[in-house]
Amino acid sequence: MTIDRFLLLFLLWVCLPHFCSPEIMFRRTPVPQQRILGPRIPRSDGKILHRQKRGWMWNQFFLLEEYTGSDYQYVGKLHSDQDKGDGSLKYILSGDGAGTLFIIDEKTGDIHATRRIDREEKAFYTLRAQAINRRTLRPVEPESEFVIKIHDINDNEPTFPEEIYTASVPEMSVVGTSVVQVTATDADDPSYGNSARVIYSILQGQPYFSVEPETGIIRTALPNMNRENREQYQVVIQAKDMGGQMGGLSGTTTVNITLTDVNDNPPRFPQNTIHLRVLESSPVGTAVGSVKATDADTGKNAEVEYRIIDGDGTDMFDIITEKDTQEGIITVKKPLDYESRRLYTLKVEAENTHVDPRFYYLGPFKDTTIVKISIEDVDEPPVFSRSSYLFEVHEDIEVGTIIGTVMARDPDSTSSTIRFSLDRHTDLDRIFNIHSGNGSLYISKPLDRELSQWHNLTVIAAEINNPKEMTRVAVFVRILDVNDNAPQFAVFYDTFVCENARPGQLIQTISAVDKDDPLGGQKFFFSLAAVNPNFTVQDNEDNTARILTRKNGFNRHEISTYLLPVVISDNDYPIQSSTGTLTIRVCACDGQGNMQSCSAEALLLPAGLSTGALIAILLCIIILLVIVVLFAALKRQRKKEPLILSKEDIRDNIVSYNDEGGGEEDTQAFDIGTLRNPAAIEEKKLRRDIIPETLFIPRRTPTAPDNTDVRDFINERLKEHDLDPTAPPYDSLATYAYEGNDSVAESLSSLESGTTDGDQNYDFLREWGPRFNKLAEMYGGGESDKDS
Repeated sequence: MTIDRFLLLFLLWVCLPHFCSPEIMFRRTPVPQQRILGPRIPRSDGKILHRQKRGWMWNQFFLLEEYTGSDYQYVGKLHSDQDKGDGSLKYILSGDGAGTLFIIDEKTGDIHATRRIDREEKAFYTLRAQAINRRTLRPVEPESEFVIKIHDINDNEPTFPEEIYTASVPEMSVVGTSVVQVTATDADDPSYGNSARVIYSILQGQPYFSVEPETGIIRTALPNMNRENREQYQVVIQAKDMGGQMGGLSGTTTVNITLTDVNDNPPRFPQNTIHLRVLESSPVGTAVGSVKATDADTGKNAEVEYRIIDGDGTDMFDIITEKDTQEGIITVKKPLDYESRRLYTLKVEAENTHVDPRFYYLGPFKDTTIVKISIEDVDEPPVFSRSSYLFEVHEDIEVGTIIGTVMARDPDSTSSTIRFSLDRHTDLDRIFNIHSGNGSLYISKPLDRELSQWHNLTVIAAEINNPKEMTRVAVFVRILDVNDNAPQFAVFYDTFVCENARPGQLIQTISAVDKDDPLGGQKFFFSLAAVNPNFTVQDNEDNTARILTRKNGFNRHEISTYLLPVVISDNDYPIQSSTGTLTIRVCACDGQGNMQSCSAEALLLPAGLSTGALIAILLCIIILLVIVVLFAALKRQRKKEPLILSKEDIRDNIVSYNDEGGGEEDTQAFDIGTLRNPAAIEEKKLRRDIIPETLFIPRRTPTAPDNTDVRDFINERLKEHDLDPTAPPYDSLATYAYEGNDSVAESLSSLESGTTDGDQNYDFLREWGPRFNKLAEMYGGGESDKDS
């Protein structure tokens, strides 16, 4: 009853004339007829003014949305003063929704809405009205335009664009810090009443957060909220229209608020003292262990830098910060020795790398711990006194002489005995050897610096009690030079002298080389082994010499070649010398001294072809000729081979094959009548078992009678061909054809029958049917054939 009374009062308030008349909106078209109502009013200019009477009478132009009644909703009434109530006028409605949403009573002019109207879809409708004479259809009033405005009711609740919001705020924020703003929208008319006025309130999330009623801004409500205590909060915000008054519609949304981390917690070591162990054999860079300080913060606020700030092991160990795990990795900085020291103490500090100045009062943001590292003993390999050895020895040293000694010791406290040996992969020629007890290297073979100036050896030192523990050291042996090689000609000299040479003429410049390498450098002296009347040697004192002529003219027909011994000696101790012989040819030269021709003997000498080489070349040529002759002879004597080859005698060959005949249905198979009627053989049919050489005409023989036995017939033909001079020197029978696929009798071949012990019985041919009667007659009488 309360709601009905409220609606009734609201409708009466809407329908009051003083409220409706201000909302009437229409445009009046000029009326052609003018009616004078009341007295005439004179104007100041003497003319009389006439008052024009309004022809239309309007009733209602406002409509409430969301009408819930069962009848059509009444909108208003159109009425003309020319309507006498006799039904002669007809009212016509046009415009927005006319005829569908809005209908008009043609006689009374009453306008109704046919369905519920939502102001949020359309706030007003513009229509046109006209009254016409029903009989003449002529307008009695001009067309007028009016507007129906939809009055809003509070039928839409406030809505948020997001069902769930996500926001964050730094921990330890002061009260009133803005977190996020949420905004709700109301589809109702904001200009009419409080239907669209939204007020925000917090339903869940107190006392940690608050919301501003007018703006929807969420702010922190408690100071020093700590993320380490609680990180996630869920806040429910309500938006209510009608200014938040009772009866207003509301909507809610959820805001998930996360406290972000700030660096408000220092790192802390879980232990005051940490114990680690490491083997003394651990190489430099080996990880000994790790330490870790915990930090309640996250991300970069929890990043820690580790360092060693004190202790007796600062020189022996180092610490590295592992960024991924935020651990401090302690590593070996220098080689360790159990026998020297067995325990080290380090003081390690962990400090935050990103400190927020706002929270200095919560510091210091660092912590320390004590790390004790124990060194564990291991069976270490021997240690040489040096990292490498260099020995120098002259190449003329005697075999068995000691060239140097390597020393090694066992670093362990047990001090085991050391045994030395050579790595033979570095001394494949076994030139050196070593005493296993004291490490003395000595020569076992003669040395030669000219073959190898350096020898790079590897000496192995191993414990006798534990041979697996061994150490290697490099030993470099340098061979010092001794003047033990005589100088020689640098190259082979092809020297000639012209027949028209004059005394003192230069014919050759010679030089020498020496395999030795003296400290002062090479110095050679050149001289003749004996006085020579034809040539002389002049030393240039720069390790070269000139060969000069001593007489005027040479005759190659008398002497074509001269041999000149030259002595070359060095300047080192002991002095080494050698004699090299120059071969000087006598040649004919032109006026400029260019060689034109020399004797044949002189030309053959440098050719380098000995008698043995010439003999070998001739033998190769002869062998090739013999091979060619044999090949040609075999080609001429080669005969054509028959197609059928047999390991036994060439006569009476039987061709073995696997294809069988096709029986009586095979029309191309062999016909026994061919043997009895040689006239059926084609004139030019050749043998297929040999390669034909010449064509011959087969001899015609008289036809045998039909009752002739096959065996006798074949014997007769065999005898005839044996006596035939044109027949091949052997006989063969190779006529056959493919038997077919559907032979009931399978194979008819009798070639294998000759291998059986007794005669074969052919009586079974009579059981195969009429097709095999002929064969049964031919082979059926076994005993009679044998007797005949």
